[in-house]
Amino acid sequence: MKIGLFFGSFNPIHIGHLIIANYMANHSDLDQVWLVVSPHNPLKEKGDLINMYDRLEMSKLATEDADNIRVSDVELKLPQPSYTIDTLTHLHEKYPEHQFSLIMGSDNLVSLKKWKNYELILRDYQIHVYPRPGFGNAELLNHPSVHITATPLMELSATFIRKAVKEKKNVQYFVADKVLKFIESKNLYR
Repeated sequence: MKIGLFFGSFNPIHIGHLIIANYMANHSDLDQVWLVVSPHNPLKEKGDLINMYDRLEMSKLATEDADNIRVSDVELKLPQPSYTIDTLTHLHEKYPEHQFSLIMGSDNLVSLKKWKNYELILRDYQIHVYPRPGFGNAELLNHPSVHITATPLMELSATFIRKAVKEKKNVQYFVADKVLKFIESKNLYR
């Protein structure tokens, strides 16, 4: 089975993440998409990153009715900081019957050369890239492992949602209803 791995902090998971995952699962050569909840991206500040288990739970709530989208907690069980190449190696060993690919935004493709062992990622894995605002010219766009997709451009960000929640603004329709209820029940991002 061809599985696309969509890594993220999902802090919180929002409709943009779900549209990208759904596009990749239904409009590409991938059979499934796994949302890989990352404890902390080594290239980003922790900032207002909430508990990884709350982020995992919100991701599960948002996707529980999806046929070909799953949520993976693999990185929560691996040594931290979590590096994509280590997760890929672990998954390849655990599921040798699957063919794993990466799903990333064009903003991540621009910074891929900063990633641990990025050469191995490019050599051994296919990368499905979705567009991000302001990140159209990546040096690796023409690499044979890189596949640019026609995924709808999403300008929605988790930062926007966290700020809106903190300011007590309505975020209905930006996140799944079950996710919104979870955020409110736990008083997250206030």
